[in-house]
Amino acid sequence: MAKYTSDEKLSAVQRYLSNSESYAAIASSIGAVKSEVMNWVKQFEHNALEAFNKSYTSYPVEFKLEVLNYMVTHGTSPNETAAMFNIPSPRTIRTWRMHFESWGIDALNPKKKGRPSMKEVKKATPVEGSTEALQAEIERLRMENAYPKKVECLSSKQGRITKQNKAQVVFELRLEFPITALLQLAQIPRSTYYYWVNTFGSPDKDVDLKSRITAIFHEHNGRYGYRRIRDQLHNEELKVNHKKVQRIMDELGLKCTVRMKKYRSYKGTVGKIAPNILDRDFSANKTNEKWVTDITEFKLFGEKLYLSPMLDLFNGEIITYTIESRPVYSLVSKMLDKAWERVNDGDSLIIHSDQGWHYQMNQYHHKLKERGITQSMSRKGNCYDNAVIENFFGILKSEFFYTQEFESIEHFKMELERYIQYYNHKRIKAKLKGMSPVQYRIHTHKVA
Repeated sequence: MAKYTSDEKLSAVQRYLSNSESYAAIASSIGAVKSEVMNWVKQFEHNALEAFNKSYTSYPVEFKLEVLNYMVTHGTSPNETAAMFNIPSPRTIRTWRMHFESWGIDALNPKKKGRPSMKEVKKATPVEGSTEALQAEIERLRMENAYPKKVECLSSKQGRITKQNKAQVVFELRLEFPITALLQLAQIPRSTYYYWVNTFGSPDKDVDLKSRITAIFHEHNGRYGYRRIRDQLHNEELKVNHKKVQRIMDELGLKCTVRMKKYRSYKGTVGKIAPNILDRDFSANKTNEKWVTDITEFKLFGEKLYLSPMLDLFNGEIITYTIESRPVYSLVSKMLDKAWERVNDGDSLIIHSDQGWHYQMNQYHHKLKERGITQSMSRKGNCYDNAVIENFFGILKSEFFYTQEFESIEHFKMELERYIQYYNHKRIKAKLKGMSPVQYRIHTHKVA
């Protein structure tokens, strides 16, 4: 960086004060940086001609503390503070602040010039077993005792220990212990510490986003992970990266529910086995083209309930369902009778299931045949052939059954109906372009 004489600085200031040129134009003409010219003007406004008088002052500790205290109390920047106290470079103040925060008031004492003598080096290094060594050990133990207590106190409020927690504790203890030792104990880099220190007291730029993420999470009873919450935010015209949503959810301690495995009811071959026509092709170009079905079991209040839903592979919508206290054939038969209401003339429909005994019954084959519907079955013992309905059961149990408390069987049935309504109309999916199954069906029909 070039050095400028007092006359050159004064000339630049006068050019600016005459309202003829801007900071940038003046800086460009003399090969300086814009911020330098701004500092010269500020120094001149506070100190007039004395601002540019050369001085090689060794500032006392009291003066340094006064400068740092003024900057903290009045919220001025190092540039503004340097101009007010006629300190040639704001970098000097930044150095004082860094030394004070790192090593305390002793770091502000003027250092002796030259290399330290061997006597001074030996004197600075405490001898093992000496009073100084014991005192240093006591200070280290005090630090190791004080640090985890404060970290635990902060993390208990947020549910986890973050780098921000650690930086805040180091900042609070910096006047009692050396900051270098604290950072080593906290296991965070110095750059990370100063990043968080600079954000203390400043408004959180993500406060509105955090509030909305929390609201979406609780609105869906913890069923949404960071990807689905990202999709919901996109639907609300809030373009946020999924990694940022994940980081914020980690900070807020918001964790999606975990899926549990489903009940299986394969009984062996008891009737006719249909071929695997679907062959894991779970894509569909329109509604009523491919449906899948299965049965799952719920245990509650010492009883069992059996659910038989029908799912459309076009949009993942639950067409209909039945629920009974026993896995009798009528469970599937009634479900089919209700599902026929959604079938239109001209639909070429495939219904796929596993090899459960219900789907091997002659009555079941006859119901499909008289409607002109093609039957398809998974291969024996291969759950992947009917993965979509298996996936739905996993979602249903993790988001609904395992996360709610029910007062009775009737209450469970009422809440189940409410959840399936929510699943069809409100729960968005990434594969449906961030829409719910019903929204996607309506949207595609409008486009068509």
